[in-house]
Amino acid sequence: MKYSKPLALACLFALLLTGCLHRPGSLAKRKGDEIIVAGQLFHTGTKVVTWMDPGGYDAYRVERRFAPFEESGWTKTQAALPDFKEPNRYGLRFAALTPEEIERVRGGGWDLPTLRRVVDQFVLHYDVCGISKQCFNVLHDHRGLSVHFMLDLDGTLYQTLDLKERAYHATTSNHRSVGIEIANMGAYGPNDTKTLDEWYARDARGAVVITVPPKLGDPLIRTKGFTGHPARPAPVRGTIQGQDLVQYDLTPEQYKALIKLTAALSRIFPKIKLDYPRGADGKVLPHKLPDDELARYHGVLGHFHIQTNKTDPGPAFDWDKLIDGARRLVP
Repeated sequence: MKYSKPLALACLFALLLTGCLHRPGSLAKRKGDEIIVAGQLFHTGTKVVTWMDPGGYDAYRVERRFAPFEESGWTKTQAALPDFKEPNRYGLRFAALTPEEIERVRGGGWDLPTLRRVVDQFVLHYDVCGISKQCFNVLHDHRGLSVHFMLDLDGTLYQTLDLKERAYHATTSNHRSVGIEIANMGAYGPNDTKTLDEWYARDARGAVVITVPPKLGDPLIRTKGFTGHPARPAPVRGTIQGQDLVQYDLTPEQYKALIKLTAALSRIFPKIKLDYPRGADGKVLPHKLPDDELARYHGVLGHFHIQTNKTDPGPAFDWDKLIDGARRLVP
């Protein structure tokens, strides 16, 4: 039976109005740059691998990701790691909620307006693991901790939890923050650079190359054949928490991805202002924020702004590159 063109168009219009254009069971594909916030997808403009994707890292799982499978379950984990008190490595963001709101969201029923009211900080860490694979191994399998994002050397972002969850990464700021672990071997005293010497070497042309030690096995870097170089060829020296430290910079690929993620987070969570804690000179404050200032602070900050015993993301981190780049992406 043949249909006239007007009738065919009318049928198509009816399908659009009723929302029935997609056939039941048809595949809906992600673009590959989305992060998940309260069950909703938001674009970032950079490669994102979620906990649901092949090759992702799932912080919802109870079993240890890198232990032998038959030894990885919760019962065996308790025996092997008695300091693990509970199977979950994450919790509920309950600190700023009323009792009624807690009852509403505790089963997973977060709505975006409520979450936007709660989340107002983006905390930056270096992982001192060098690669995201090892970072997840340490956090999830050995320390019972978690973080929302990991940023690998090649700029691949791994999301391990929905941002509605309270990840265990920054003590007093856990309830209100999103956290990211950046693959970087961290900062050391000028006379204690053995670890840096192991990870950073010069190739035949004299360029600094990041070399993953063979003892870590396959680094599982998403970009095949990737060779990482710090954004600045020489180690950067600076003072954090009163300590004189030396650190190699992030890779250009990491900065590019982090800028896009930071811009996306500031749009999703309007309370995350595109700025960092500054001293009287206008430069980044190189030590912990006083408790009253930390309680009032809304924006991007380092782990060292929260705890006196932390120095991440370190003296090499280029705060202006991050914030200026993110500001250019956000109207």
